[in-house]
Amino acid sequence: MGPENEREERRSVGNLSRILPFVAPYKWTAVSAGVALVVSAGSVLAIGQAIRRVIDHGFGSEQALIDQYFLALLGVVTVLAAATFARYYLVTWLGERIVADIRSAVYGHVIGLSPSFFEIMRTGEVLSRLTADTTLIQAVVGSTASIALRNVLMFLGGSVLLIIASPKLTGLVFVLLPVVILPIIIFGRKVRRLSRDSQDRIADVSSYAEESLGAIQVVQAFCHEAIDRLRFGKVTDEAFGVAVERTRARAWLTALVMLLIFGAVDAVVWTGAKDVITGEMTGGQLASFVFYAIIVAGALGALSEVYGELQRAAGAAERLMELLAVEPDIDVAAKPVPLPDIGSTAVSKAVKFQDVTFEYPSRPDLPALKNFTLDVAPGETVALVGPSGAGKTTVFQLLLRFYDPQAGQVLLDGVDLRQADPAEARARIGLVPQDPVIFAASARENILYSRPNAGEEQLHAAADAANATAFIKDLPDSYDTFLGERGIRLSGGQRQRLSIARAILANPPILLLDEATSSLDAESERAVQGALEGLMAERTTIVIAHRLATVLKADRIVVMDQGTVVEMGRHEELVKRGDLYARFAALQFGTQ
Repeated sequence: MGPENEREERRSVGNLSRILPFVAPYKWTAVSAGVALVVSAGSVLAIGQAIRRVIDHGFGSEQALIDQYFLALLGVVTVLAAATFARYYLVTWLGERIVADIRSAVYGHVIGLSPSFFEIMRTGEVLSRLTADTTLIQAVVGSTASIALRNVLMFLGGSVLLIIASPKLTGLVFVLLPVVILPIIIFGRKVRRLSRDSQDRIADVSSYAEESLGAIQVVQAFCHEAIDRLRFGKVTDEAFGVAVERTRARAWLTALVMLLIFGAVDAVVWTGAKDVITGEMTGGQLASFVFYAIIVAGALGALSEVYGELQRAAGAAERLMELLAVEPDIDVAAKPVPLPDIGSTAVSKAVKFQDVTFEYPSRPDLPALKNFTLDVAPGETVALVGPSGAGKTTVFQLLLRFYDPQAGQVLLDGVDLRQADPAEARARIGLVPQDPVIFAASARENILYSRPNAGEEQLHAAADAANATAFIKDLPDSYDTFLGERGIRLSGGQRQRLSIARAILANPPILLLDEATSSLDAESERAVQGALEGLMAERTTIVIAHRLATVLKADRIVVMDQGTVVEMGRHEELVKRGDLYARFAALQFGTQ
């Protein structure tokens, strides 16, 4: 299937049926909205009959009869207002509720997918589907669909009443309709295309401003303000040019609509007026006929407009359902093998990699690990050392079961991780990444992220152990201070200490430290290193080290290169061998 055919398939209105499972729980709300829709459409059509009776019988009758006709017309309008209120409220509520459910379902599904999914799918694309695409669906369910159904009813009912009022004039109307509608549809497509182009140009303006303002220090450091002003001006001028073209086309469309519709109405009324003079129809019949002709023409025009919106929403529904259809690469065993009880003495906290070969999905021809074997004894501290791309981080990724190896086994306490519940395995592991992740929340919430139910005393103990208490108390609201997006209000070292406090609070039996002290100053590093050493004493620990000074006390140093183990031993032994580790040591310590 070619790209054009694929786009057409995505935009097929039939794809909207895929959101029906989300509508099913609220079927009675949908039914009530449908009833209100039928009543409101029927009320509008009844107004035409009321107009005919008032003109034909009201003006020549006595006062009481006139009052009766106008009271009946007021009653119809009252019913129309009540039905319109019910329809608007119910369909809007339904649209908002369904979109909230779809967003929750998509987010809940995507957050459980393995990291391999995000190697192929950009996070921005997922966010766009969660926001822009769901907004399109909300517009359809909460407005467009009911408008389309209402106009279908109005067209069908109006057409029947037109034929009843005057078959002759009805034939004239349906001859004129294509002449009126087709130019509007063709010109309307051009306006929609220009509207999309205008939105794209506005997005370009927003994107350029966001990028440059987000890097304001770099912009000013390189004296790039003048160039950015010129480029931004060019982008805004392009947006202005498209907006002017769109406005011109919309103005022409408005003028064309007025000319064609009122011209057609004029032709119909002219013909009908002659029939009234000759006695072939009454003035009331002509008035109601014109009323229904306008309704039928308006309904057709509205249907041509909403069809485009339905197509765009169908594409959005297809993209969202694609996300929900993605299966996690990490399968949870039907009957997971339980890991030893954390509270029992039988917990060994041993880690084992046995002949593991692994390739990332985005790099299938470049193995990250090749026949990798490593045993980590309970309570042992093992440091992974090697050049960039050696596979050190991949060891962590497999142990956390973000991926499964193509060959070999990864075992935790003797249980193959493929047979264990991933959530249970990850609960036993504490991770301190090299680039600390700080959420846009308070210091308290960031530390409690690993253990939300921890008490105040445990929270403070974790902060003390990570040497974070002092700077937290200096913040404006202490632990309740909002830290900004990605912790922008903190220094790099402070962010790292919060990350360490989070891992300490989790109190896991296994620690994974990715150069956890790399962002700290000398004094803070010494304090945190001491806290980590105390924490590591009773835990199985694997450390990724770039600075060899941080692993001199490790029980074992594993030197990796190109996904394999090339050396293993303690610092002094490896230096004496004079191989890869010795070269690293010579570079960092100045040894020969």
